[in-house]
Amino acid sequence: MPSLPEICAQLTGPGGAFEVVTEDVLGRPLQVYKDRMRSLREIPQAAIARADDATFLVYGDRSYGFRNFVEQANGLAHALAFRVGVGPGDRVAVLSQNNPEWCLTFWATVSSGAILVGLNGWWKADEILYGLRDSGAKVLVADAKRFERIADRLGEAPDLTHVLLIDCDPDDFPAAKGSAVKLLRFDELGADPTDRFPGAPIAEDDPAVIFYTSGTTGKAKGAISTHRSMIANLQNTLFFTLAGAMANPDRDSPAPAGGDGPTVSLLTSPLFHVSGCHSNLVVGLLAGVRLVIPEGRFDPVQVLRLIAEHRVTVWATVPTMVWRVCEHPARHDYDTSSVTTVAFGGSPSADELLRKVAGTFPNVRSTSNAYGLTETSSVATVISGADAKRKPRSVGPPVPTVEVRIVDAAGRPVGVGETGEVCVRGPILMKGYWNKPEATAEAIDADGFLHTGDIGHLDDEGYLTITDRKKDMIIRGGENIYC
Repeated sequence: MPSLPEICAQLTGPGGAFEVVTEDVLGRPLQVYKDRMRSLREIPQAAIARADDATFLVYGDRSYGFRNFVEQANGLAHALAFRVGVGPGDRVAVLSQNNPEWCLTFWATVSSGAILVGLNGWWKADEILYGLRDSGAKVLVADAKRFERIADRLGEAPDLTHVLLIDCDPDDFPAAKGSAVKLLRFDELGADPTDRFPGAPIAEDDPAVIFYTSGTTGKAKGAISTHRSMIANLQNTLFFTLAGAMANPDRDSPAPAGGDGPTVSLLTSPLFHVSGCHSNLVVGLLAGVRLVIPEGRFDPVQVLRLIAEHRVTVWATVPTMVWRVCEHPARHDYDTSSVTTVAFGGSPSADELLRKVAGTFPNVRSTSNAYGLTETSSVATVISGADAKRKPRSVGPPVPTVEVRIVDAAGRPVGVGETGEVCVRGPILMKGYWNKPEATAEAIDADGFLHTGDIGHLDDEGYLTITDRKKDMIIRGGENIYC
């Protein structure tokens, strides 16, 4: 059986399924996949062509087939264009817990050539209003719990023209009636399902998403994911899944234990994070994955119940959530035998966590740990399978098309095993920070490397280990929090 490096070389070499070539991207030579989609719109176009309408999304007692979901997203795209006036380049913000409306708004927006702005659901009123002003959002899609934080201050977001309410009525917010912003119910927008896609041209390097990332000083910055960067992350994920399955055909297969059913993924990461949106929602629609979304706040018992009820096979989330489930007293009261893959991201995993996973999910054949940032459109390095056991403190080698460099305080590359700042380059990088050219120039150097602010080293096999931050930070539930 060929080794993983041999498989990777075969897949990315000339004629391979993931052949890598060098192309000019925005005036700089960059490694990219030769065969790739050119916009996110091509993903729902592929999904709607499925022969059957298998289930794509499950949320409480609601479920959506792939075709049904895409047709509803198309209908929403047309309604946003003709009833609300959303056009290419306009910003549509979402302030909500994970739900189908979040997902529909994402696909309707990016398929139209507009820009989805994911606002942090934990933000307070001042932070929300800053995000709306900074992005210049024209439309806000919001749930009641979060909209009530700003309902009486809509005048502080001068570009906002419409608010679409997910789970409430405009009459529930009398304080908002005095503003010039028009409030509508999301389900009253008149979005008739259709197989007709928006027709506006979309370029690879057009902005698709703005997600706000924490900063050590000042206001949060809006990192711009492009259609190119999100598709590169998608292909990296598909590559890693295929390469892992080829290297470990018995252990890394995502098929559920005891059957040949669909891959079912539990989506617990917030959709306003790249892990939830880029690596779950986007990947799932193309790969034919069924996404099960919990309702409300994270609850270990609800997670265990959903795993048993829907025969979840894959759970990709942050270590904190895995810890809470694996340490819950009721963990053995539910059937978790369907889970074959548990993936971490957001912080280094501990050896003890791997043992906890094995004790809670008896049929797990693969655990993986990924490293990435909002600015890298999700995953930059990943480790799994035998490598994860061999190098439990590492976050793995770079995925294809991605380069990792370690530099000293003067920006000079250091040697193997030497510690310095982790820098990343590749098509997964953000285009920059929204309306912040100085911050962009500070983060991305003249060679196109993003300076992450993380401290680490590369070993003699090119595997990355993260050891520290340049500035003080704590991680709470996968969220970076600075002083």
